[in-house]
Amino acid sequence: MTKPFRIIVVGGGTAGWMAANLFAHKWADKNVQITLVESAEIGIVGVGEGSTPTLKRFFSMLGIEDNEWMPRCNATYKVNIKFDGWSPQSGITSYSHPFTTQLDTFTRRAFFVNCRTRRLGLDTHTSPADFFINGHLAKQNKGPLTPESFPFPMEYGYHFDSQLLGKFLAEHALKLGVTHRQTTIDKVKQHASGDISQLITAQGESLAADFFVDCSGFRGLLMQQTLGVSFKPYKDNLFNDSALVMPTPSENTVANQTTATALANGWCWHIPLTNRIGNGYVYSSDFVTKDQAEIEFRQHLGMLDNEQTCRHLPMKVGCLEQHWRGNCLAIGLSQGFIEPLEATALHLVQICIELFIIKYEQGNFSNQHQAEYNNKISERFERVRDYIVAHYKLNTRQDSDYWRANRDNGVLSDSLSQLLDVWYKREDLAAEITRQDLSTHFNAESWHCLLAGYGAFPALADKQPGKGDLYQEQGVQKFIQGCGLNFSSHQHNLETLRATSKQALI
Repeated sequence: MTKPFRIIVVGGGTAGWMAANLFAHKWADKNVQITLVESAEIGIVGVGEGSTPTLKRFFSMLGIEDNEWMPRCNATYKVNIKFDGWSPQSGITSYSHPFTTQLDTFTRRAFFVNCRTRRLGLDTHTSPADFFINGHLAKQNKGPLTPESFPFPMEYGYHFDSQLLGKFLAEHALKLGVTHRQTTIDKVKQHASGDISQLITAQGESLAADFFVDCSGFRGLLMQQTLGVSFKPYKDNLFNDSALVMPTPSENTVANQTTATALANGWCWHIPLTNRIGNGYVYSSDFVTKDQAEIEFRQHLGMLDNEQTCRHLPMKVGCLEQHWRGNCLAIGLSQGFIEPLEATALHLVQICIELFIIKYEQGNFSNQHQAEYNNKISERFERVRDYIVAHYKLNTRQDSDYWRANRDNGVLSDSLSQLLDVWYKREDLAAEITRQDLSTHFNAESWHCLLAGYGAFPALADKQPGKGDLYQEQGVQKFIQGCGLNFSSHQHNLETLRATSKQALI
């Protein structure tokens, strides 16, 4: 590039600053100028406080170590998601969805075989947490850190304060040369072609660029309001449209997992940080009023008579018909949202930014691969949506119209319908996931955790040949010990991070 290629990111928050950091890092050797514009008058949602292991790769790419950012963001390690009360009629009160690691290569086959055997009506061991190393770490509240000499990489996510993470990422982006402008955008101007030409601030200043990134949240200032890109709601598949948020004091022992507890009209998250617990209640306003939801939420937290204020948040669940149009890319809530279950929000943000960088470079900073990008990202959103929909479709709760309506919902994608058909016909689910090329969304291990965790099995056969499964009590734990690996407690890992922190705490 002979002259600077100018990119303006509209909106801060975690999504905006992730985009700015990745652009600045990936294009450090190119003549690219990146500016992030945000308004102090416009708040951010700031409740996405859990991640998948994808975020670990994000920090690794930027060369940021855990002890550099985690203490500043009150962050903790996350190895598992525990689901309480989603399928009580199956006799399973809770199940786990551990993050899978390379070590699980040695035990996942046993899990798959046992699940298929159980679908044949034979009594086998199918508790997901028992087949994966992070499942064992979750039960023992151990941290996922290993010695440098350990030959297998461990996968884990994080819990964090999203407001503090945004501040940390902003500081890091500035070090990479990103320009930060705090101002309110009053107008958006376009070229005759329809592309965006410049932003006009409330002070009358003109901010021109070659490319724009819309991180303006649910309002979609650039993509929806200016370019008129249609939003495709997922209301037929996912009923939830509202959330309540309220923190509670931290617990004596900081847990290493997120807990998702099913309530009468939705579910509640429990996210342990080092200084507090993040709690939220996700529900559908079609089935309960916000006042009724708050009462239920407070009762669940034991905070019914507490004067602390709950935040009420609307959710816009769905995604854009196009994620990249002309010279504008949507990232984060302005692009789409598939509710907080399974913590997919930042995962999708990161995947979308990374793929855009690849396709934009391949097209020599042109729109050559725009259609391909839009198709791939829409497919990604829809397949992630399917996995979340399955949580509601497969529930066995009988305590409210909400759960019965979710179970009776017949609006399923062809992909999800085929997966469930293969499962209930006792066929090879892993092979079907490979056939549909779904492993980049949620892999076979994740689908087996969900279906086995819900107890989605036929009745046991009358005659049982005796235990012949591939699971032995404490089998995975013995395997861990056989590797000579002794995991430290989660609390010890956090204390070590704080003691070796590279920067002063906020």
